[in-house]
Amino acid sequence: MRTGATMLKPAIHILLLALLALAALSLWLRLNEQRLVYFPERAIAATPPQLGMKYEEAWLTAEDGVRLNGWFLPCDRPSGLTVLLLHGNAGNISHRFEKYAIFHQLGWDVFAPDYRGYGKSEGEPGEAGLYLDARAAYHYLVERRGVDPRKLVVYGESLGVAVAVDLLREVAAGGLVLEEGFTSAPDVGQEMYPFLPMRWLMRSQYRTLEKIGRIRAPLLMFNSRDDEFFSAQHAQKLLAAAPAPAPKELVWLRGGHNDAFMQSGEIYQNALRRFAGSVGGP
Repeated sequence: MRTGATMLKPAIHILLLALLALAALSLWLRLNEQRLVYFPERAIAATPPQLGMKYEEAWLTAEDGVRLNGWFLPCDRPSGLTVLLLHGNAGNISHRFEKYAIFHQLGWDVFAPDYRGYGKSEGEPGEAGLYLDARAAYHYLVERRGVDPRKLVVYGESLGVAVAVDLLREVAAGGLVLEEGFTSAPDVGQEMYPFLPMRWLMRSQYRTLEKIGRIRAPLLMFNSRDDEFFSAQHAQKLLAAAPAPAPKELVWLRGGHNDAFMQSGEIYQNALRRFAGSVGGP
C-alpha cells in the first residue's frame, strides 16, 4: 500500500517542474521584451507621390542626437489644423496612408514622424527614446514650420497613445486624439500572462493612466469593443482619469485593433469633424 508521503512525491515533482517552467518563461519574456513590444520595419512600402499625395521629407534630431525621419503631407484644401500622428508599435509611416487620406478629407495637414529604429530613422526603439522623438516632432512643427500650438492636434494610436499623453504633459496643443490606448504596459502584460508577475518583470512602463490627468487639451478617444489586445477597461479608466474641465469624449467603434477606424469609418470621421470644432480656441 502506498503511504501518503509516497503519493505526495509525484505531486511535488510536478509542482517543481511547473515552477521551473514558469521561471524559464519569465526569464525568456524579460530577455525578449524589446522584441515583444516593438515591431519596426525599415523598408518603406510606398511613398506619398505613389498614392497621389504631396509631401515633404523631413529630417530632425532628438535631444540625445538621434536623427529622425518623417513626412509632412500638406492638404490641398487646408482648414488651418495640423495633426501630429504618433503611430503604433508596428510598421512605419508608410503603413498609414488610409489614415492620412481621412485627415486630408477633414482639411488637416499631416506630420508623420517615424520613431527611432523605424523606417529611415536612426537608433533603436525604447520608452525614453520614443518620448524624446515625440518632443522633437512637436518642436519641428512649432519652431521650424511655425504651426500654432492652438491649431495642432496630437494623435496617438496604440503605443502612440502613451507617447502622445507623455508629450502633452509638457507642451500645449489644441487637441488630443487617442485611438486604442492602454493604461500601462505592465497592465497589458498582466492581462496577457495572468499567471506571471508581469508588473514586476516588465521594464517598459508607458504609464498613461498616471499621466493623463496632467493634460489640458480637449480629448477625443476611440476604442473598439472588439479590440483583441486591450480590454475596454483601459479606455474607460483613461477617460475617467482625464481632467474634467477640458472637453472629453469616448467614442466606441467596431472592428479589430488596427482596422476599427476603417470598419467604423462613418462614426470615426463624424467624431473627428465634431472634435475639430473644439480645437483652436483662445
